[in-house]
Amino acid sequence: MSDVRKQPTLHDVARLAGFSTSTTARALGNYGRIAETTREKVRAAADELGYRANPLARSMITGKTKTIGVVCADLSSPFFAEALRGISDVAKGRGYDILIVNTDEDVASERDAVALLRDRHVDGVIVSPADVRQVGHLAALQTPERALVLLDRSSAALDADSVTVDDVSAMTDAVGRLLDAGHRHIGIVTELRIEREADWQSLLGDLDHSERRELNPSSRRLLGYLRAHREHDIPIDPALVARTGATSVDSARSATTRLLDQRAQTGMTAVVTVDNTTSVGAYGAIRDHGLRVPDDLSFIAFDNLDWTTLVQPAVSVIEQPVYALGSRAAEVLLDRLDGTRDTPGEEILLDTRFIERESIRAVQQV
Repeated sequence: MSDVRKQPTLHDVARLAGFSTSTTARALGNYGRIAETTREKVRAAADELGYRANPLARSMITGKTKTIGVVCADLSSPFFAEALRGISDVAKGRGYDILIVNTDEDVASERDAVALLRDRHVDGVIVSPADVRQVGHLAALQTPERALVLLDRSSAALDADSVTVDDVSAMTDAVGRLLDAGHRHIGIVTELRIEREADWQSLLGDLDHSERRELNPSSRRLLGYLRAHREHDIPIDPALVARTGATSVDSARSATTRLLDQRAQTGMTAVVTVDNTTSVGAYGAIRDHGLRVPDDLSFIAFDNLDWTTLVQPAVSVIEQPVYALGSRAAEVLLDRLDGTRDTPGEEILLDTRFIERESIRAVQQV
């Protein structure tokens, strides 16, 4: 005799609750006009039976799956892990499930992820685009019925909401602090890809009019570095810009090693990084060279990770409100879905915070 229990159906819930199947479906799906007492009785019956609604079946009735997709650029990154927590908390609080897909910062993988989410009939999508200019697949995803919100990146090519920070101002401020402390030869470790030489030349040639929404975060932070030098009337030395060519700790360590090996020629006295991955790699390379922070080299990290307070001396950082970035993106998306937000796409900028610790040393000009 089999002991496999039959899965409870909507009809079973309706029978136990004492309502019609259509009323029970509306109560469980949160659509239509239903008295709160009725909703509570139906939910109690569903809980007692262990009933779970089939989202695809529900979508055939309501046109909604109560699911949002999240296209994540790098699930291994502490940044995205914290942002996902913010998204999840808001989605759960408003009765939505989330479906997460990782792309490893690859446009082709992102296209596949978008196709998957479309096939799963998600109601809306939060995405961190791998390339803010190659977004045709994202434009096609966006419909009056399916909302789209960009996280950590914005794109001039999309009429979509975005939630990010003012990377340019954050880095301009941080590098300005080093320049005010007397540093004149400041290295930066960035993930601007090697093959994009045109990006580098564009940033150098047009610091005032570079369109921030056409740049990925690393490029925007590099723009802030360049603008700080311009504002302090300090020449820019391209030899102090280390481009990793890949998003990994090892690539950042190698790029920083190249910077450190040229210290005798460049006179570098400080290093800044553009995200948590480059921060870990750069700090590791500095330690590998036997250099002391800040006695031998001042250091500023982008992102306030736990390790920056555990090392001695503690590292000064640019802190992003990562959880708030995720939660705000989810709020904007769900407001679009429930119709309470019907304005044109908006770029929402959250504030960063500079936390000064013990990794910056003032230097005297000879």
